[in-house]
Amino acid sequence: MNSIDVNRVLSQIRTLQSQAGGRPAGPSGVSAPTEATPSNGFGALLKNSIDSVAKAQNSAGDLQKKFELGDPDADLASVMLATSKSQVSFKAMVEVRNRMVSAYQDIMNMPL
Repeated sequence: MNSIDVNRVLSQIRTLQSQAGGRPAGPSGVSAPTEATPSNGFGALLKNSIDSVAKAQNSAGDLQKKFELGDPDADLASVMLATSKSQVSFKAMVEVRNRMVSAYQDIMNMPL
């Protein structure tokens, strides 16, 4: 089983989010600090990440259906590429979730 470097994946997600949001990225690839608003918080980042994984899975499924129905625009290579991208993004999201649950459990088990 392959190990996914969660910090690298999170760094890539932050870089992509800063590019998509139009905010300039800092020297380490992290977007420049801005005031924390509800739309820019951790919850929004997590929701956007989950939405992008869902979009990747839905587009891969749609492309698979088109290929199965014989659509000439859907070739096997693009179907396989879209499927692989959706699998990788899902595995990364599961790994992030596992790390978050582990961190939450560590915090909850700390003595007061």
